[in-house]
Amino acid sequence: MSFNACDESGDWPPRSCLAVVLAAGESTRMRSARPKVLHELAGRSMLAHVLSALEEAGAAEVAIVAGPDHEAIVDEAKKLRPGAIIAVQAERLGTAHAVLAARDTIAKGYDDLLVVFADTPLVRPETFNAMRKKLARGQDAVVALGFKAKDPAGYGRFICEDGRLQSIREERDATEAERGIYFCNAGLMALDGRRALSLLESIGNANSKKEFYLTDAVAAARARGFGVGSEIAGEDEVMGINDRAQLAAAEAVLQARLRAAAMRGGATLIDPNSVTLAFDTVLGHDTVTEPHVVFGPGVHVGEGARIRSFSYLEGADIGPNAIIGPFARFRPDTMLAEDVHIGNFVEVKASNIGHGTKINHLSYIGDASIGSGTNVGAGTVICNYDGVAKYRTEIGENVFVGSNSALVAPVKIGSGAYIGSGSVITGDVAPDALALGRARQIEKPGRGKALRQRPRKEPCPLAKEQVPAGTPASGSEKDGL
Repeated sequence: MSFNACDESGDWPPRSCLAVVLAAGESTRMRSARPKVLHELAGRSMLAHVLSALEEAGAAEVAIVAGPDHEAIVDEAKKLRPGAIIAVQAERLGTAHAVLAARDTIAKGYDDLLVVFADTPLVRPETFNAMRKKLARGQDAVVALGFKAKDPAGYGRFICEDGRLQSIREERDATEAERGIYFCNAGLMALDGRRALSLLESIGNANSKKEFYLTDAVAAARARGFGVGSEIAGEDEVMGINDRAQLAAAEAVLQARLRAAAMRGGATLIDPNSVTLAFDTVLGHDTVTEPHVVFGPGVHVGEGARIRSFSYLEGADIGPNAIIGPFARFRPDTMLAEDVHIGNFVEVKASNIGHGTKINHLSYIGDASIGSGTNVGAGTVICNYDGVAKYRTEIGENVFVGSNSALVAPVKIGSGAYIGSGSVITGDVAPDALALGRARQIEKPGRGKALRQRPRKEPCPLAKEQVPAGTPASGSEKDGL
């Protein structure tokens, strides 16, 4: 059994904690084949948000209560918490019944038991810790989480006397007076682990739905003379998600949190409401993000960088003072050094780009390594895929790649090399060499005028013309460059 401290100040001793995460709900109102708790907020599942918050709150052990056919939930849980215990709720007979699916684990005797919901993903670690801290004082066997509702309809009500929680009444079982209470049940609960199993097993189903309600743990504790406490959270924090509209509302709440944290950390968001962040986005000091930028998971932006409008970044490490976009797309495994410039309509994927390199216009860079000080011209494409496999391209330092070039991987271009515009490069290029891969140009005096003056129905004669053998090259080739 693991033990952990929940208060770094040391004013209460380390305590063991088991979290039981109820994740057996279906996705009926979501109208989705995907289990509800695997729908994402800010780039990760609801279940992942809950497990992360529990880990920060010191819940060293986790039991996931899933339905009998929820392999995807089990896989997600094991990916995030490999040691998680999986309990199956075969029948749905209420929340207390669901918690008791983890009976054997609860019986091990943890100091604290947290009961949480996988579809309530915005609860902060600080809130879980506040509930645990009240248990640690030894006065309460149950601590229920509540909130002050703007509209209490549909919620269970906290029935209090002299500021102490007496019971929780489901709305369908509440009196008219009790329905006027605005202090409502969030559903989450912390229980004294030494008494939790006995309390849960004592809960009956004498209610209109004949279900075993977790909320009845409050009355069960008071009936035995145990103390009952409550903790208050903001209404947005305890938002449950059952449909797509609620998912969007939760996303808005989470995005507001992430944006505020980024700005407090020293990043500028010119129009915060138009920027979408992922749960793990890191924006360094003095970074500037222009409007309408989307950060997918796994993005780190170094100090002083600027992300211009309408860019999409995922799985990328952006070096200090880089300039990205507008209209740039970064795909996973992209790493940029300091002072790199990636311009409009440039896509970069699985590539390392060195200090001061510039790729400013209309290019695709995939599976490549590019040294420092290199310039990649407009319209350059790295041809990294042959329909079966992908190959890498290596470009050295201080290389000039002319516009409208295609680099057919695998290929290596040495430092200081020069690629003539419009070239198709299929072989390695030595350092400091000039490489050209163009079709030869010919010129026929007066033919342009003749073509313009031909009868409209006459076929274009250029379709049948051939370039005669030995025709001299034009442009840089003809000039002997």
